[in-house]
Amino acid sequence: MQKDHLLTRRRALLAGAVSLGAAGVAAAFVPGAGNSAAPAPPPAAGARAARRPLRPSEYRLRPLTGYGPPHTPRGRTPVRREPLLSVPGHGHTMVLSFDDGPDPRYTPHILDTLARYEVRAMFFVCGEMAAHNRDLLARMADEGHVVGNHTWSHPLLTRLRRARIRSEMERTSDIVEQAYGERPEWFRAPYGAWNRAAFQLGAELGMEPLAWTVDTLDWTEPGTRTIVERVEDGAAPGVVVLSHDAGGDRSQSVRALRAYLPELLDSGYHVTVPRRQYV
Repeated sequence: MQKDHLLTRRRALLAGAVSLGAAGVAAAFVPGAGNSAAPAPPPAAGARAARRPLRPSEYRLRPLTGYGPPHTPRGRTPVRREPLLSVPGHGHTMVLSFDDGPDPRYTPHILDTLARYEVRAMFFVCGEMAAHNRDLLARMADEGHVVGNHTWSHPLLTRLRRARIRSEMERTSDIVEQAYGERPEWFRAPYGAWNRAAFQLGAELGMEPLAWTVDTLDWTEPGTRTIVERVEDGAAPGVVVLSHDAGGDRSQSVRALRAYLPELLDSGYHVTVPRRQYV
């Protein structure tokens, strides 16, 4: 089931939702294979950094075949008051994240590009989409990507009762476990609209809240080149990039990834996924 009907409502809600989702702390997780450097202050969301000249880099991840999802012993999940916005600024680490899928029209192309460059990413999936595309979640697991919880039907959580929020989260976690092999350890509120119940219930279900640092606004279909420029201008250590692989026509997002990913890698960025650090 597609969520194209959400586009008009998304435009109406964006202004209020951005303010709710634009504050947070960068702690309690480490990128990739467990680096524990102290976090650097995240770049301001939406700020346009000066374009840096691209330079070659010898860094690439090893082939992903057989990696599977990261395995970390479960522990206590803290109840936060703000979502995490970035990964600790160790080196030139960045995270690419994709929301609202999986969509059989666009997600496979995104996975193909990530596989070509041997890069892992995060996919925050909606349960109603995942239920009809379990094969794509299985592929994400096989290729080492991280799957997060983006609720079942993409509602505005700040307008829901606590029991409905739990249902939206829990049903999605159940589907992810069945198709991906593990329950999600990360949660992202639709529209970036968080409230106390979302933080509390997410923690009860063992999930950390992760927002983003750079919003490509690709859902507005601004043009492939514009999306590429937003990623390149916002690139910085610790950045989490928000894009979409469903919810509308995402062909621009697919083409943009093909353009900016090799440029990020050639600039020396380590594009990877975060790994939970339990307390």
